[in-house]
Amino acid sequence: MSEIKVTRTLDAKGMNCPMPVLKTKKALAELSPGEVLEVQATDPGSASDIPSLLKSLGHELLDSREDNGTFVFLIRKN
Repeated sequence: MSEIKVTRTLDAKGMNCPMPVLKTKKALAELSPGEVLEVQATDPGSASDIPSLLKSLGHELLDSREDNGTFVFLIRKN
């Protein structure tokens, strides 16, 4: 698999719900279709909230992982 080129990184670490979701939605609105947003969040609710947001907005979740308490999402805007 080729490496994914991240267009923008959103640091939402330390923010509590609903801020990571709101910031993710705002950041996606500022991107062009096809661009990739990386979101980093420490709120455990992000693990389910951000994928739910993407499903409702129709964007593609390329990767999600948890790394030492930080949830990382790679999202392609459609």
